[in-house]
Amino acid sequence: MTGALSSLRIVEIAGIGPTPFAAMWLADHGAQVVRIARPGAPQIFPLDRDVLDRGRDWLELDLKLPEGRGIARDLILRADALIEGMRPGVMERLGLGPEDFAENPRLVYGRMTGWGQTGPLAHSAGHDLTYLAITGALSAIGPADHPVPPLNLVGDFAAGSMYLVSGMLAAILAARETGRGQVVDAAITDGVAHLMAMISGLRANGLWRDQRQANLLDGGAPYYSCYPCACGGFLAIAAIEPQFWAELVRRLGLSEADLPDRADPANWAALRAILAARIATRSRDDWAAALEGTDACAAPVLSLDEAPRHPHNRARGAYSGTDPRPAPLMSAGLGAPREGRRLAVEEARDLWR
Repeated sequence: MTGALSSLRIVEIAGIGPTPFAAMWLADHGAQVVRIARPGAPQIFPLDRDVLDRGRDWLELDLKLPEGRGIARDLILRADALIEGMRPGVMERLGLGPEDFAENPRLVYGRMTGWGQTGPLAHSAGHDLTYLAITGALSAIGPADHPVPPLNLVGDFAAGSMYLVSGMLAAILAARETGRGQVVDAAITDGVAHLMAMISGLRANGLWRDQRQANLLDGGAPYYSCYPCACGGFLAIAAIEPQFWAELVRRLGLSEADLPDRADPANWAALRAILAARIATRSRDDWAAALEGTDACAAPVLSLDEAPRHPHNRARGAYSGTDPRPAPLMSAGLGAPREGRRLAVEEARDLWR
């Protein structure tokens, strides 16, 4: 195994969304991760190959049966950490809860849920969108007339997976110093609230209006928005700083002296109309040729199919085919992502001995 985390041994109880993404990230950086899957478990997306499953071997165990629980227990006793995303109490009922591994005091027990292990909603069902809904973040995203689901990037993966990963790595560092592991209670609602720190701070200081498309970063400001082009594509502009705004205006063929004062939100509608009319005169790719690589802070809005072919993404090797490369880059290098293989029960019994 290669990568910064090659000494780590992690057991993953198979789940959906944030738990496999977290396990993939850890495996991308070299951790030895073994996924325990439930036999015949249904898939939300019936995929021939799921990129989120890369980098780790797996075996099927029925944790409702003593034999399956026994094999899982033996693996966890030899692991540095566990990842699970069951509803609160499920692992305890299986005899695989945090208190059931006293023989492995260094174990870091990573728990991933939407609502957290405690609280009035802890035992209810939910998904990314409902978790976002109670944090204030969803209310702030989208056009003025209704909120918009931001894919499942903000909840599942940013506030879920990456908070689980960072919490587990912090706990693993502590366990290596103290010899004692701990439980990481990663709740998507907590993570989203934390991600909103800057926006919450702006709001507390009277610098953020509690409505959509009325602020600097939510599409309200005409200099931080997306505009349709002559071809039907879109151009994104993010010229926040005055010097970048000046460069954008010049390259758009406009004169700053002739434009409404952008510092006054009362002028935003008029300024947006001027920018929209100008950008609509050329194709997205024409504007990209004129603006990319400059300080105008503008970029073409690419489709999912186009993104891997963009010269910058190609130069950095951001994709292998259509699969994203592990990130971030590390100066000591990353191992190439590998496809996992199914382990026989006999192999699992002897793993990490």
